[in-house]
Amino acid sequence: MSAIAMHMSDGLLNAPTSIAFLAVAAVGVGIALVKARADLDDRTAPMAGLVATFVFAVQMINFPILPGASGHLLGGALAAILVGPWVGALCVTIVLAVQALLFADGGLTALGTNVTNMALIGTAAGFAVAVALRGLANRGKGGLAVVAFVSALVNTLLAATGFVVEYAIGGQGGVEIGKVALLMLGLHALIGIGEGLITAATVTSVAAIRPDLVFLLKGGRKPLEVRS
Repeated sequence: MSAIAMHMSDGLLNAPTSIAFLAVAAVGVGIALVKARADLDDRTAPMAGLVATFVFAVQMINFPILPGASGHLLGGALAAILVGPWVGALCVTIVLAVQALLFADGGLTALGTNVTNMALIGTAAGFAVAVALRGLANRGKGGLAVVAFVSALVNTLLAATGFVVEYAIGGQGGVEIGKVALLMLGLHALIGIGEGLITAATVTSVAAIRPDLVFLLKGGRKPLEVRS
């Protein structure tokens, strides 16, 4: 378990739990598909493709946290801030499905739990924090960076908490739940710092060039002005 990362692998959860969270993921992604139609337009659709590509690329890069343990960007908060929670959830879902099907990164039987944690919980949590702090984000580049950082940190910790809850329900990895919780939350507190820095740098870079493409900065039909 010392090498555990956010992606669950095959066999880590029993069959009933895996099936249950596959159903949860299917419902969540289905709702996102319906809701995302309102957010997609000529500008958002290409941006969503770029976001999915970026999240896929950075998720393939692991950075060491402790000996035998590494982490990677989850991307939920990043995607939600840039293209909205519904489109963002779909972007992360596509990334996870491609990784599972083509790169064996995360098991197929665990795809439901991975989508639930990273695409649904992570994206929703990150966006909820970002919306709560939207006023700060609109004060300038520094405020937007802080909002992106905090959103990504919370996204990472709550996604990790989802992992712990699922393991508590149906884990069969042979490790006590207390140890799993300590390892997951401890490591992902550190991973969240890296996630926050990458998210803040990416979001502020996009906002500096095209603030109209940052979903969080849109107030009604017009993007909010990011004051330097």
